[in-house]
Amino acid sequence: MARPMLQFTRLDQKTPAKRDAETRRRDFDEIYTGFSTEAAGDQASRCEQCGIPFCHLHCPLANNIPDWLMLTAAGRLEEAYALSSSTNSMPEICGRICPQDRLCEGLCVLEQSRHRSVTIGAVERYITDTAWENGWVTPLRPVRELSQSVGIVGGGPGGLAAAGQLRKMGYQVTVYDRHDRFGGLLMYGIPGFKLEKDVVQRRIDHLAASGVTLKAGFEVGRDATLADLRQKHDAVLIATGVYKARALGLAGAETLQGVIKALDYLITANKVGLGDRVPAFEEGTLNAQGKKVVVIGGGDTAMDCLRTAIRQGASSVTCLYRRDRANMPGSQREVDNAIDEGVTFEWLSAPEALLGTGTVSGVQASRMYLGMADGSGRQTPKPLPGSGFTVEADLVIEALGFEPENMPTTLGDPDLAVGRDGTIGVDANKMSSIEGVFAAGDIVRGASLVVWAIRDGRDAAEGIRRYLETKAAGVAGSARAS
Repeated sequence: MARPMLQFTRLDQKTPAKRDAETRRRDFDEIYTGFSTEAAGDQASRCEQCGIPFCHLHCPLANNIPDWLMLTAAGRLEEAYALSSSTNSMPEICGRICPQDRLCEGLCVLEQSRHRSVTIGAVERYITDTAWENGWVTPLRPVRELSQSVGIVGGGPGGLAAAGQLRKMGYQVTVYDRHDRFGGLLMYGIPGFKLEKDVVQRRIDHLAASGVTLKAGFEVGRDATLADLRQKHDAVLIATGVYKARALGLAGAETLQGVIKALDYLITANKVGLGDRVPAFEEGTLNAQGKKVVVIGGGDTAMDCLRTAIRQGASSVTCLYRRDRANMPGSQREVDNAIDEGVTFEWLSAPEALLGTGTVSGVQASRMYLGMADGSGRQTPKPLPGSGFTVEADLVIEALGFEPENMPTTLGDPDLAVGRDGTIGVDANKMSSIEGVFAAGDIVRGASLVVWAIRDGRDAAEGIRRYLETKAAGVAGSARAS
């Protein structure tokens, strides 16, 4: 049924139904049920079709959001999918995990005018799930096959997005990943209650059906050096992401039992959910069941740890965050979901010491207040004298963010130039200091969002195309300048 647009004056904003908190805290299934056809069309019809679409302008992928909302409202879903997927390599994934409240929906004109935003993410998910169900998502078939090959180091969102774009252009693409499954943080870092793993695997299988070669369990630096890949391929893309945990910097963090890194914990939980046996989980080291859990940090990774601990049957789950809720870097929707599921938040609280002998028994913390803004524009937390308190803990999870590994050492190539923060420096084409070696995603910009990794992967694919076309024309020495 075709619907007129600008229905925000008649229709209220509605989000997909959430499963009851008491029910969903017992499993790792996605918590949102998804839109019906009628609800998706109605919510899409609320779009104001702005002259200046801020949702589009503030989307890292520059998605044509007003256009595919209009097509959805008109019931033209196959066209809506074609338009959505023309700018986004994984719209069904972004529709589930993008922090829309900080991006497209947060900048929606309706949100700014107090009519409440169009539920863009939920409509995006509906469009693509419908496309999969109806067989509209077909393997990529390039117009012509090219002999040049590209090796991609890292099978996360950035690497997979680049692989799809390059394969569509006709290049022979091989993706190498050190894990036993592809998807990177999509598979192992994000819990199933936000992103069920069959959704990720479906996209990986699509790339394989499109002719992308996937080599799992292959670690560059161990099984081959970067130089080896350069000999094998005409271009190489580094899209490893950043996995090194930021240090807590408190005495006992490295010596007390029961103090663990967020990614170790999440990878284990996801592996168990996928049916793997993980000794550290079975013996309780990376299992929150029956424990008093304290998570230190306030980003999306911290939210994932908190909500995973709830599902594993922790006796209590507490988040310590040194700023207030308004200054949390994670999605506010995730905070709401965590509170609904039973997480306790200690805002404006910073850890000062880990307590315990041999095994952690608690976290000593102080209350904070927000002082003057620092160079980033955020107010600096300062301790309140005499405000110390203790939170009991059997398990402390450090979720303070991630940093790059030592990439020249990891990849076995000392000529790879990195910045002071360890990220790889690239030019406008995403090429690194080594000709023919490109980089994209978190390993370039630092820990960021999945949507930015997809954008970077697509941009890197375009940079690689320009380089390889120039190289094929016989002017490799000038390829960097194209």
